[in-house]
Amino acid sequence: MVNTSTYFSRLRELVSLELREEQESYRRSLEMKGASLTGAIHEPGCRYPVRLGNTAYNPMGQLTVELRYEVDEDEVELDFEPGKPATVFYLTDAGAKELPHQCYIEAVGDGVMSVGLPSKSALQSIKDLGERHLLGVQIGVDNTSFRVMQESLSEAERKEDERFVRLRNVLTGNAKPAFRQLPRLSFPWLNPSQNDAIQKVTECQEVSIIHGPPGTGKTTTLVEAVIETLERETQVLVCAPSNAAVDWISEQLMRRSVNVLRIGNPLRMSDEMLDCSYERRYSAHPDYHELWNIRKTLAAGAKGEQAHRLRNRQTELEIKINADLFDEARVVSCTLIGSAYRLMERRRFSTLFIDEAAQALEPACWAAILKADRVIMSGDHQQLPPTVKSQEALKGGLADTLMQKVVGLHPQCVSLLTTQYRMNEEIMAFSSRWFYHGRLQAAPEAAHRLVSPLDTPLTWLDTSGYSDHSENSENSEKKTKTGSITNAQEARLVIHALRDYIEMISPQKIESERVDFGIITPYRGQARLIRRLLKMQHYFRKLKRHITVGTVDGFQGQERDVIVISLVRDNAEGAIGFLRDLRRMNVAITRARMKIIIVGNTQTLSHSKFYRALIEHFHQQGEFIEVQPQQQKKLLNIKKKSYICTGKPQGRICSQ
Repeated sequence: MVNTSTYFSRLRELVSLELREEQESYRRSLEMKGASLTGAIHEPGCRYPVRLGNTAYNPMGQLTVELRYEVDEDEVELDFEPGKPATVFYLTDAGAKELPHQCYIEAVGDGVMSVGLPSKSALQSIKDLGERHLLGVQIGVDNTSFRVMQESLSEAERKEDERFVRLRNVLTGNAKPAFRQLPRLSFPWLNPSQNDAIQKVTECQEVSIIHGPPGTGKTTTLVEAVIETLERETQVLVCAPSNAAVDWISEQLMRRSVNVLRIGNPLRMSDEMLDCSYERRYSAHPDYHELWNIRKTLAAGAKGEQAHRLRNRQTELEIKINADLFDEARVVSCTLIGSAYRLMERRRFSTLFIDEAAQALEPACWAAILKADRVIMSGDHQQLPPTVKSQEALKGGLADTLMQKVVGLHPQCVSLLTTQYRMNEEIMAFSSRWFYHGRLQAAPEAAHRLVSPLDTPLTWLDTSGYSDHSENSENSEKKTKTGSITNAQEARLVIHALRDYIEMISPQKIESERVDFGIITPYRGQARLIRRLLKMQHYFRKLKRHITVGTVDGFQGQERDVIVISLVRDNAEGAIGFLRDLRRMNVAITRARMKIIIVGNTQTLSHSKFYRALIEHFHQQGEFIEVQPQQQKKLLNIKKKSYICTGKPQGRICSQ
């Protein structure tokens, strides 16, 4: 029996640890910047120096200023996103000094960022300092999210509503879930496992899990489950941990002609969702013109009885417009944190859907669960977990999601989607066996799909043969100043492998059939290095729109025809860093539709049981190439089955 008070108190402690780490990390970052007075700082969450550009008012009447900066073409996965808090700072010998104004990022473009300011005085402060110092901008700490999580956990602990208590007990393992018997549903356009998932969603009384491995049509199933639920209920709440995920599921529902009301900061919504935003719908309401005139009259100084009458009418109209917008909506969508917005106060929903629940912190989920009688979670806990910066909070279990806990507590609530439509079956096979008990099956249209009929879906280039762990050697991993890991020799091998594969298929076929490539690596430093090497080669200029380079985290939710993975780690100790998080590798190897090429040192990786099994899979089912620096030839050649390692500056062959 789980003690409710202890359960939620522990979660609050973990949230506090994470907040402290965010604040400490932010403080340390500002202090360290004092050492960079003479150079540019281009970190994922920081730009220095920036130049002040134009000022303007955005459509919501808020003051904004442009900050312009030099574009670092080698940078990947910037953390700047619209809506995030930001701090403007300048550097001194003692470190960075931040301006005391709370700003937010409004928009990010190519070499320019628009930042929202709280007042004209804030703008004047920035202009005054800009005349005397070089300025920078850094992402701040989002205190609001932490406050919402803490308050939600406290309310979830003390709330005594009978229906909520029942749901809370099931989710924490103090009660068993209940199901009702309903007539069998069948949707001909869905496969059997998807139909089973929707059946379980309609029959569950507290919780149901749609477990969607890569390529299994999780979003399709979730949308159908929402629509089927709306056959029985007037309105549902749809949430996700990020604005991008909320927008994605909302757009899919809109395409099925579902009336969606999107709650949240319009600056953080996609352009497609703005017409569904509360603000846009509010200003488009038939009564808004009258309300606008009343506000204008009151602002002009109306007094006495007229002012009293106008204020009453203003309140009446605001209540009416708000009620109309919510009453008309079949789906209300927002982030998990957004469910605690003032607009959502006293709102109650029979069913809450949480998409990407395997990437959502549990404390954030409770903010939305407080408003629901039952919850449907969708995601895959065998892919990337939520980001937790505090090592103490991580060890304490903050990254253990509510979805993951429910899967362990109540396996009868879980529906695994088993037909995948993305990958060639040989690419799928290892992931299926290791993470999904061998239950995945490739759909016929995907099972044998290849870029070329002469190709093979699996290739491993083993770099063990030319590893050199001496101090000045480039033939092993190196730690960068920012703490990332790079492997220059392996990066060159990736470039050679990519070029030779394109030559093997033919650039004309790549263009005509729009074959796309993804280069994935665990480390930002390696991704930056690979992008730089790609840029240096004239050969890739015409093909650059077909090639994406990024980290594993950046490729979550994406897919490409061909994936090249650079595993980077190359050391005598067998240290593999966060490659130990096997979910990270599951994401990497399941991005490919038709071809996967892994470049890595098997001697380093073989210290891990998982990587030994993966290497053995490539040995048995694919092409496994021991790269040896002998003579210069092409890296990949289907007919001769010959492969090389890269040397300086050309490659060297080793026969299969």
